[in-house]
Amino acid sequence: MEWTLTAAAMFASPTAALIPPWDDAICPKSSFALGYPRATDKVTISNCYVTGGYQLGTMLDGTFKRFGLEFEHHATGRIKCGTESNGGFKNITISNCVFESCRGFALETVDGAAVEDITFVGITMRDIRNAPLFLRLGSRMRGPKGAPVGSLKRVLISNVTSYGALPELCSIISGVPEHYVEDIKINDVYFHQLGGGTKDMAELQPPEKENEYPEPTMFGTLPSNGFFLRHIKNLEMSNIGVATEQTDLRSAFWVHDVDGADFFRVKTGVGASSRNFFLSQVRDFRVFGSRGIKDIYLENSGLQKL
Repeated sequence: MEWTLTAAAMFASPTAALIPPWDDAICPKSSFALGYPRATDKVTISNCYVTGGYQLGTMLDGTFKRFGLEFEHHATGRIKCGTESNGGFKNITISNCVFESCRGFALETVDGAAVEDITFVGITMRDIRNAPLFLRLGSRMRGPKGAPVGSLKRVLISNVTSYGALPELCSIISGVPEHYVEDIKINDVYFHQLGGGTKDMAELQPPEKENEYPEPTMFGTLPSNGFFLRHIKNLEMSNIGVATEQTDLRSAFWVHDVDGADFFRVKTGVGASSRNFFLSQVRDFRVFGSRGIKDIYLENSGLQKL
C-alpha cells in the first residue's frame, strides 16, 4: 500500500459541532484481511494538524472550540501506526505536523510484523494527554498461528517539541524480554512535562504485559519524567532537553535491559532529590558532553543511579 496525506486544516459543517472525535486522527493499519500479510509501505504524512481536544465544527462560526475538562482523558486524536499490524509498516515519513490536546505519536507492532525505516521529524506537540512518544514491540500475536514475534527497528525521531504533557506518563520505547526494539536515534528534541512525580513513583517497577493491547497507559504510572526505555539495542540520543513544570523526584531517563546506549548533550531539570539516570542491566552505556552530568562509560551498569 502506498499513499500520501497532506492537509493544512479540516473544516466540518456546523451540524457536526457536537460530534466527539474520540478516536485516532490518522491511523494506518496492516491487518490480515487479505488472507496474507502485506505491509503498509511508502507513506508520507505531512503538514497535518491533529487534535482530540476540540469539538468538530468550524473556525468561521465559532463552533470549533475546546471540550471541557470532563473529556480530557477521551481526547485521542493522534497519529498512530497500528494496532492491527500483521503486515507491518515500512518506509514511512511523518513530518511538519502539530499535535494538540490529544495523545502522542504511537508506533506499534504486537502481532508478529516488521516495522522499520520510520522517520518522525519536525513535530510540535502541546497539551499531550499521555506519552508524547510510544514505540512498542509486543507479543499479543493476534493473527496466524505460529507467526514469530515481530520487529521494530531503524526509527529516526528529530526536531520535536512537546509542551505540557500530563505527569503520569513520559515517552516510552519498550520491547519485551528477548525481543528488542533496535536502532533508534532521537536528536534535537525538547520535552516539557507537568511533573510532580513523588519518591514512591520513582521506585515503581512497571510490569511487562507482553501480551496486552498496546497503549501508553498499559504500564500504569511510570518511574521517569522524561523517557522510559526498556529492551532496546543500539539507542542514540543527542541534544535532548527534558524539563518539568513542578518538582519531580523521578529520574529523567529510566533505562532497563538496553544494549548500547549513547547520550550526548543531555539537559534535564532534575530536583535535588532525584537523578538524571536510573540504570538497570544496561550494557555499553555512555553519557558525555552534557551540562551538569559527568562524562561516564559503563561496560555493564548493574543497578545504579546517576
